[in-house]
Amino acid sequence: MIEQDTIKLLRECDAGIKMGVASIDEVLNYVSNKKLKEYLSDCKNEHDKLKEEIQILLDEYHDEGKNPNPMAKSMSWMKTNVKLVMDESDSTIADLITDGCNMGVKTLNRYLNQYEAADEKSKDITKRLINLEEKLAIDIRQFL
Repeated sequence: MIEQDTIKLLRECDAGIKMGVASIDEVLNYVSNKKLKEYLSDCKNEHDKLKEEIQILLDEYHDEGKNPNPMAKSMSWMKTNVKLVMDESDSTIADLITDGCNMGVKTLNRYLNQYEAADEKSKDITKRLINLEEKLAIDIRQFL
């Protein structure tokens, strides 16, 4: 049970990171404020570091990880692009990223509760990922 919950939790973190990085990549070229761009780039780099940690653990379990749900990814892409066509402002970008962070925090907490038998290492990574998302949402509030 511990191993299965651990793998499932790591997979969800993997998918969440991929989704978060893709979302940041989608908006980064539209950002005009230097500080906002810095917040997004720094957060993306931290996501990449966690991704490496997760990949090492998944490799130990001979698991390939998980990609984001294609429907969720395409809906996110569509929402982002429609909003940016209407308004390319930093405020719109902050709004989109804040929504994504909130969704990530909610989803990751759900998986943390669902896979409670997961090992402490994977729970710690999940909590660090949640903290990253929460911190970014707080940091970019000034741009809303």
